[in-house]
Amino acid sequence: MHFDHIVVGIGGMGSAALRALALRGQRVLGIEQFKIAHDQGSSHGHSRIIRLAYNEHPDYVPLLRRAFGLWAEIQDEYGERLFVQTGGLDVGPAAGRVVQGALAACKTHALDHECLEAGDIGRRFAGIRVPSDYAAVFHQEAGYLDPEACITAMAQSAVRHGATLKEGEEILSLSMHDQGCEVVTNRDRYTSDGLVFTAGAWSSRLLPRLKALAIPERQVVGWFDPAEPSAFGADRFPVFILDSHLGEYYGFPIDARGRGFKIGRYHHLEEQVDLSAPMLEPGGADEALLRQAISAYFPDANGPLQRMQTCMFTNSPDGHFIIDRDPGDQRLAFGAGFSGHGFKFACVVGELLSELACEPEKNPLPLFSLARFE
Repeated sequence: MHFDHIVVGIGGMGSAALRALALRGQRVLGIEQFKIAHDQGSSHGHSRIIRLAYNEHPDYVPLLRRAFGLWAEIQDEYGERLFVQTGGLDVGPAAGRVVQGALAACKTHALDHECLEAGDIGRRFAGIRVPSDYAAVFHQEAGYLDPEACITAMAQSAVRHGATLKEGEEILSLSMHDQGCEVVTNRDRYTSDGLVFTAGAWSSRLLPRLKALAIPERQVVGWFDPAEPSAFGADRFPVFILDSHLGEYYGFPIDARGRGFKIGRYHHLEEQVDLSAPMLEPGGADEALLRQAISAYFPDANGPLQRMQTCMFTNSPDGHFIIDRDPGDQRLAFGAGFSGHGFKFACVVGELLSELACEPEKNPLPLFSLARFE
């Protein structure tokens, strides 16, 4: 029961780390408290945006280039479609953070893009209505990933390459000794030379260092049946980031399985999550928050609600990821605080964590280093 590495939490980041370590020839164990591709965390809901024109920070773009290539490899290995290309639209006030951030990424990294004025946006995409002072950056390469399928694909690939995977095992304790790392679950006890921790919202339960740095937040998304569904099909409507007077929203076209127009508001109602209590089910206040943006900017999509679903953001103080080793014990590497925009990077985060776990001389990327909070 001794391994080179144990990965705790096999969601988006953990399944990628498990795969990356297995590809390195490591004897690696993955432990997941739920089932693979579950709906109790941050990596479900059938679609996650992936885009190169990254308004959050230009330094993410090289990682995204690597991510696009890795997702293509994983998709080929899996044999089923993981990525749907729709194009992407960053839209809002012309001088606002979203539009200017997308432009900065495009200019810094010479990305193909189009700049659209307010009138151009409505003519190009019939489903959206914006004020006259809005603008947009359109980037053709963008689209969405199927997160449940991506996690399944990476977990299966890891097992094919020699990893061991345990589902439905709750971590009771983890400890670091001179002889190695010890993980005790509700079913067994395991030891390893190193530990990779990717437990998402549950990070602070077992790693107190992350208590104030990886804070869970309730998030709700909804799917709606448009009155004019043809305007919102994936063949003619892009994934989008909307900077508006109502807040910052994101959304998706109708997919091939008939799931409706999908929309969410970043940080929703700004509700922190108590993991010891059941998460509040979606209700009228959640629907109203989503509908206010639909009625203002996507009026033809303001039809019957198909369904709503909760997930969790796990936010860092500055909104950037935390990917580093524990300063108190270099055998422990962790990824946390992905702040609602991390899934598209999962395959790359797995590689970064495998490097930290296997290469003692490797330093974390400064943007993601724990030291930035000191």
